[in-house]
Amino acid sequence: MSYPSGVDLAFIARRLDAYERLIRLDKPIGTLLLLWPTLWAVWLAADGNPGAAIVVIFVVGTLLMRSAGCAVNDFADRHFDPYVERTRARPLAAREIAPWEALVVGAILAAAAFGLVLHLNRFALVLSFLGLVIAATYPYAKRVFALPQAYLGIAFGFGIPMAYAALQDRLPLECWLLLAANVCYAFAYDTEYAMVDRDDDAKLGLRTSALTLGRWDVAAVMASYGLMLVLLALVGALRGLAWPFYLGLALAGAMMLYHWSLIRERSREGCFKAFRHNNWVGAAVFAGIAASFAQP
Repeated sequence: MSYPSGVDLAFIARRLDAYERLIRLDKPIGTLLLLWPTLWAVWLAADGNPGAAIVVIFVVGTLLMRSAGCAVNDFADRHFDPYVERTRARPLAAREIAPWEALVVGAILAAAAFGLVLHLNRFALVLSFLGLVIAATYPYAKRVFALPQAYLGIAFGFGIPMAYAALQDRLPLECWLLLAANVCYAFAYDTEYAMVDRDDDAKLGLRTSALTLGRWDVAAVMASYGLMLVLLALVGALRGLAWPFYLGLALAGAMMLYHWSLIRERSREGCFKAFRHNNWVGAAVFAGIAASFAQP
């Protein structure tokens, strides 16, 4: 196959690879950590029977917003990432792309996500603007808040109120309990993530829960996990969910104990492994919710 003269296919391939890594398509763990709580809410708000269109909108929207968030995050951290072992190879840190390119990519992805929101009701549409503000400001939270991981819990859990707004046109107590549970969930796994970068973040003067909590970091992670389970159990009791839901919580609890074994020595490898394993915690909770509604 012939190509027009002047077209550098190798250059194009490198650019596409850089954009892919910018929005973390090669690392789906972040998307999954957003997706599971969103699906908890979609299933609960729809009484276990969401329409296919709603599921597609929220799944694709989650992917788009997470990808947009990564682009904005790397723009915000472009002066820090080159000095952090885990992030120095990111496209912006390695100067494979320009800062303005990251902003353009983020804007395009956010616009695409907004196009999906246009298929929802007015309440969800209005709420989406608040979600955009929270997502765009989170990357700067570590400059201001001592515990930015709590802010992340709201940003990563905003699919929860969006789901209730779209499916019930209201935000009941159940919605807020789920969001609170997700704040605990995100605080736990992102503190594990922050424990990986503790030394680099301290040198750069960044604020993270791992640094703020000091020797209480492991205890705080486990306490956050415990409170998450309590809040989810309360949701289950209020909704009268069947036994599979509680089996899902038990499985999630067993995984949390496994995480304690990984993070108690505070090694980079153990903390990062625990962070990545949180995908299965969210999946276990979702499986319990879905199975509970599937009961005759």
